[in-house]
Amino acid sequence: MPETAPVTFSRTRLDAVLFDLDGVVTRTARVHAAAWKAMFDAYLRERPPHEGEDHSPFDEQRDYRRYVDGRPRVKGVKHFLAARGVDLPEGNPNDPPERETLWGLGNRKNERFRQALGERGVERYDCAVDLLHRLREAGFRTAVVTASKNCDLILKEAGLADLFNARVDGVEAARLELAGKPDPDTFLEAAARLHCDPARTAVLEDAVAGVRAGRRGNFGLVVGVDRSGQADALADAGADRVVADLCAVTVTADAIEPPPLLDDPGPLLRRLADRRPALFLDYDGTLTPIVERPEDALLSPDMRAALRAAAEAMPLAIISGRDLDDVQALVDLPEITYAGSHGFDIRGPDIALEQPDGVDALDDLAQAAETLQARLAHIPGAQVERKRFAVAVHYRRVATELASQVEDAVAAVAERSTRLRRTGGKKIYELRPDIDWDKGRAVTWLIGELGLDGPDVLPIYIGDDETDEDAFRALAGRGGIGLLVADGEQASAAAWRLSDPDAVGELLRALTAAETDPR
Repeated sequence: MPETAPVTFSRTRLDAVLFDLDGVVTRTARVHAAAWKAMFDAYLRERPPHEGEDHSPFDEQRDYRRYVDGRPRVKGVKHFLAARGVDLPEGNPNDPPERETLWGLGNRKNERFRQALGERGVERYDCAVDLLHRLREAGFRTAVVTASKNCDLILKEAGLADLFNARVDGVEAARLELAGKPDPDTFLEAAARLHCDPARTAVLEDAVAGVRAGRRGNFGLVVGVDRSGQADALADAGADRVVADLCAVTVTADAIEPPPLLDDPGPLLRRLADRRPALFLDYDGTLTPIVERPEDALLSPDMRAALRAAAEAMPLAIISGRDLDDVQALVDLPEITYAGSHGFDIRGPDIALEQPDGVDALDDLAQAAETLQARLAHIPGAQVERKRFAVAVHYRRVATELASQVEDAVAAVAERSTRLRRTGGKKIYELRPDIDWDKGRAVTWLIGELGLDGPDVLPIYIGDDETDEDAFRALAGRGGIGLLVADGEQASAAAWRLSDPDAVGELLRALTAAETDPR
């Protein structure tokens, strides 16, 4: 079944939205279907019977969706006639409507369409127009991408021309010799004209061919618009989400709560149809539940087995706020890559990195740890953890009325040091070297160093904490996917949500099974 959670276009994840025209913004799909039917029915009635040919009438629902919707006009003629056993020469674009060629019949249909359009006018989907206004007010760039060669006429008649920053229609596609949907060429051209990365661009499509084009182009979000009861077909074609009403789409400049991914990993697995996964995982709260004391966060045998199997099927790295030696000992899988201290310290079978600017701050970190130990010694439950490249102060076991004293102590130490900066997480304050490095930059570095930056790789980061948001944002900007581990409402730059470490284990097993399936 298609994903039914609400759709939100967030400026933290997306810069642009590409709209199909017929069936998404305007109701001209019905006019097109009627024009196709009138043309095909008349032609098949007039054509003499030939052995093996089917001259039954064109079905405005089934045949329209299956053969012509979303495709260039001449391809629509070719596909439908081929299904009926009719073989005609292609001809050329200048063939007159009365000529019995694929182009001639296509031009005959266009004459009927333009005539009907003049008689009926252009009906708009009010919710789509409202969404366009809301997107533009929020700073999104918008483009229309359609196989129609009547795009200019339709937009003018509908009064919508000013709502798009760019358009790629059938005329432009022919001029640039771009392949039509389901190939992604026209969508990619539109993203280029908007100066937007496809990974930060959404696609809105009501046709199966258009959804496939969006998926093949590796766009950040592909939304199927179900106007005719084909939600399952749109989902099967690769839509991340399917909606019937664009008025329900939310637009925000803020981070949002990601929708749940499991029980159905289908949307993620569809993104992997032509790509292989590369996994990056946090440790605490992701592979193990959050516990009162960090030393009690031990990996379960089932999770270790899932990690080992996943590592045999795909590249896998652990990126943790813990010290490198600590997290490496806890996971105890020598064949994978580890990044400790939020990526300041990285080690793998054929890779190593230690941030030199972090080394310069070691004396400051030692002094900060000593000062905090003295200042917090009288607060029950406060725990100062000295890491190589950080000082962590845990206050999960501190009484609520004393928590502010912990924060004040950390803030005071941070203000006195020019080499350290204060960060946070779940019931934790941290002091780290004040350099431009975080989990997002560490993941980006690892992708390059491990040779995972090709178009055939889909980087996936799974984490639960504030520090993981840097990685979510970094991957969203390069076509990867972030998964937030959270059992309740939590705004995030991640694409989807997993409820707990058990759900992470389930996903690891699903990804491993998909990668090792001999089919």
